Amino acid sequence: MVFFLLLSIVLMTLDHRQNHLEKVRSTLSLVIYPLQWLADVPRTPIKWASDTITPRSELEEELQRLRTQELLLKVQLQKMISLETENRRLRQLSQAAQSLTDEMLIAELMSVDLDPFSRRIVINKGSSSDVYKGQPVLDAEGVMGQVVHTFPFSSDVMLISDPSHAVPVQFNRNGLRALALGTGSSTELNIPYIPNNADIKVGDELVTSGLGGRFPSGYPVGRITSIVIDLNEPYARVTAVPAAQMERGREVLLIKPSASWRALHAPDAEKEQP
Repeated sequence: MVFFLLLSIVLMTLDHRQNHLEKVRSTLSLVIYPLQWLADVPRTPIKWASDTITPRSELEEELQRLRTQELLLKVQLQKMISLETENRRLRQLSQAAQSLTDEMLIAELMSVDLDPFSRRIVINKGSSSDVYKGQPVLDAEGVMGQVVHTFPFSSDVMLISDPSHAVPVQFNRNGLRALALGTGSSTELNIPYIPNNADIKVGDELVTSGLGGRFPSGYPVGRITSIVIDLNEPYARVTAVPAAQMERGREVLLIKPSASWRALHAPDAEKEQP
């Protein structure tokens, strides 16, 4: 035992001074490395798996968080789309108001009358905003109706599609005068008392004629969509589609004609009823 200890000391001393055992150590390391690698193999996959595989509960929590975030982003996107659409409508209303000489007031839709036999809406402007009975109401496309009742902060509006509403109109192409009657449908107006031989065509534009004292002349009302001529009847069956978007949008324009026009047509307006 002492002999081996002394031999080890001598070899270590010689190696320290002259590096005689360097080649031996290199050879032994080459021989031992595969054994070390094999001994470490079972532990390596376990360590890799523990570092890379996330527990199921954490994955479910992360998935739920991402779903919630996706829902919130979708809601925000819808709000942005709604705001963009509203801004576009307001720009259209502003452009329509700028193109007209009459004074304008923008109002918002508050509610819709659910009565199937009438077509009325409620807006958020009333007598406190100088809204008056009989005041014309438009959207960015054309005539919607007129105010029939006013309250301090709201007003009732009868749409031109109401069965009891009539608008004096004229054909923009040739000036032929007529009436546009509501049918209860937001997509159809009835144009009665048009002779079979009248110069009218599908696609003709209808505008307010200014008669009756309610609507100033020149505002779009609708477009002819159908002409049916029956030789056994004196008048043709003529229908039109309203220019205004009756079932869309939340903003409307209230027309306030000039004082001179209102003074001139006040007697007619007193007689005319929706």
